[in-house]
Amino acid sequence: HGDCREVMRFLDFDSIVTDPPYGISVVSGGNVGGTNAGRVREYLEVAGDDKPFDPSFLLTCRVPTILWGGNHFGGRLPDASRWLVWDKRDGGASDNFADAELAWTNLGGPVRLHRQLWRGMIAKRSQGDGLRVHPTQKPVGLMVWCLGFTEGVVLDPFMGSGTTLRAAKDLGRKAIGIELEERYCEIAAERCSQEVL
Repeated sequence: HGDCREVMRFLDFDSIVTDPPYGISVVSGGNVGGTNAGRVREYLEVAGDDKPFDPSFLLTCRVPTILWGGNHFGGRLPDASRWLVWDKRDGGASDNFADAELAWTNLGGPVRLHRQLWRGMIAKRSQGDGLRVHPTQKPVGLMVWCLGFTEGVVLDPFMGSGTTLRAAKDLGRKAIGIELEERYCEIAAERCSQEVL
C-alpha cells in the first residue's frame, strides 16, 4: 500500500507489467471514458485517472516493460515495434465498448495478439478471475500471457485488484504489487490467498 513513485526505488525487480491509470476518467457504475454503458457495479475511484499519465519514471527503470493503455499516452512513449493487442471481442460484433486494448512494450520484435472475450458482463473467464472488482480489471489469462514475455521478479506499480500478482502466483513467479487505494490492496491480497486449482 503506497505511492509507487516513492516505493519503487527501494525494490529489486526484473520486469514491469502494469495497467496504469491513463486519464480516461473511469467513473463507477459503468460509465467508462464518457460512454454510458449503463449502471453495472459501483467501484472505488481509480486514483490518478483524472489526468494524463506520464510514463517517464517507469521508462528510467531500464527493464523489460509492458504498459497497458499505451495508446492513451503514446506521444509520451519511445517508438516501439512490439505492441501487444488484446482482442476483447474474440470474433464477436462491435458495440459501445472498445474492440481491443493495446500495450506498449520495450521488448522488441513483432506485434503479438491475445484473444479473450471480456466485454462487460460477457466474458470468457480464466482461472482466478472471480468477480469483477475493479473498473479496468484485466483477465488473469491475459496477464499470464503477458508474463510469458518476461522473466524474474515482476513489478506491477499500479496493482489495482491484483490480477498481475494472481497470474504470477498461478505461474509460480515472484511478483511485487503497489497500490494507492488500501481497499484494492485488501482485494489483491484476498485474490492471491486463494489456492490455485
